[in-house]
Amino acid sequence: MLGLRDNALMRVTLDPASLAVRRLTADDAGGVAELCGQLGYPGSPADLQRRIDAIGRCADRIALAALNGGQLVGWIDASIERHLQAPDTVVIGGLVVQDSARGCGVGRRLCAEIEEWARSQAIPVVRVRSQIKREDAHRFYLRDGYRKVKTSLVFEKNVE
Repeated sequence: MLGLRDNALMRVTLDPASLAVRRLTADDAGGVAELCGQLGYPGSPADLQRRIDAIGRCADRIALAALNGGQLVGWIDASIERHLQAPDTVVIGGLVVQDSARGCGVGRRLCAEIEEWARSQAIPVVRVRSQIKREDAHRFYLRDGYRKVKTSLVFEKNVE
């Protein structure tokens, strides 16, 4: 069986209507790890399995897999953010599509599923943050109906 990296050499044949979307499971951890690596976010399958399990136990989070012929070709995760200063929003935390399947409707379908989940939670806004260097992603979101609302800096502090 070919791994995701081997499949990246060939263009995926994909009919968006036949794309299956379901919740991520711990069994998807290896494929999720490979897809994360394609965007420069390395993680071991064991780490990803723990994260998938944790997301699955939270009512205010969701992680979905996109499958083409049973093969993982993308994933998305989102959560409900609640703050005092603003109404609740659904925030896409990550969206990765196998490099050979980009432009085939996988990302659009995954976003549509998250948008439907947001409606089911009675939350009217879906937000996504994207690194400044990910210009292809910016074009994707703009084509998909998202609008740029602000530019921010991100700060973090290691507290270990």
